[in-house]
Amino acid sequence: MTELDSIPVFVKVAQMGSFTQAARVLGMPNTTVSAKVAQLERSLGITLMQRTTRKLHLTEAGQTYLERCVRALAELEAAESEITSNNGEIRGVLRITSSVDIGHSLLPRLVDRFLDSNPSAEVDLIVTNRMVDLVGEGVDVAIRAGRLKDSSLIAKKFMDSQFGLYASKSYLKEHGTPTIKTLEKFPFIKFTPFKNEPVEIANGSQKMMINLKGPVQVDDLGAVRAMALLGRGIAILPDFVAETDVDNSDLIQVVPEWVMTSGFFSLVYPPQRFVSPKVRAFIDSAE
Repeated sequence: MTELDSIPVFVKVAQMGSFTQAARVLGMPNTTVSAKVAQLERSLGITLMQRTTRKLHLTEAGQTYLERCVRALAELEAAESEITSNNGEIRGVLRITSSVDIGHSLLPRLVDRFLDSNPSAEVDLIVTNRMVDLVGEGVDVAIRAGRLKDSSLIAKKFMDSQFGLYASKSYLKEHGTPTIKTLEKFPFIKFTPFKNEPVEIANGSQKMMINLKGPVQVDDLGAVRAMALLGRGIAILPDFVAETDVDNSDLIQVVPEWVMTSGFFSLVYPPQRFVSPKVRAFIDSAE
């Protein structure tokens, strides 16, 4: 008979990639965590993890078991949340992941809105450019840009976005305000993905290509924004990154009728028989 209380311990060790870190999070002695995983392996009669002095690796059987356990625990949590939230109050920890650019701009606003509506809830944010395994790492929901690559996940589109051209007041005071005809004469802060090819911008049905020239090239949108605020050139930024600076008049959109092709963002979550109330509440607050 499998020791059921060992399963959450195994899942946490697998997600953290470390017995020590899992023990710290669970508030258990390291020896207890190790003993519970060993006990689970004995009861199953299989090796779930390969341990070395430096790293911990799941076996193929361990990976399969982990995915099933994560789903089962999510179902139990959803059932518990549904029962305990009958009074309409959302409780528990919501784990959300996003890229660094989204995590520094859009995500805080979404979380703030969610917590305003659900003051008893807690949030654990994983902000990384690594593609997080939602099931394997026990993450409830991800914010992803563009089309979903993993078709096994559920994606719900919640926001459109587009890139615009932005510059600081100091930059425009020194260099003047560009028109669409003079735009290419102005230095740009080049975002690395756009560095080698002309960029297409559009004004309704009108389209044109512009060449980006300038002394600064950056591979991070947050740094592009920072350089624009310092007056180092015109920046091509998503509207959600520039929004607060525009509202504060720190950045001004130039040739505002011309924008890059729009994109969209989705809330992505693992397939479950029942979507937990906290995930549903986050989706509702984001829309």
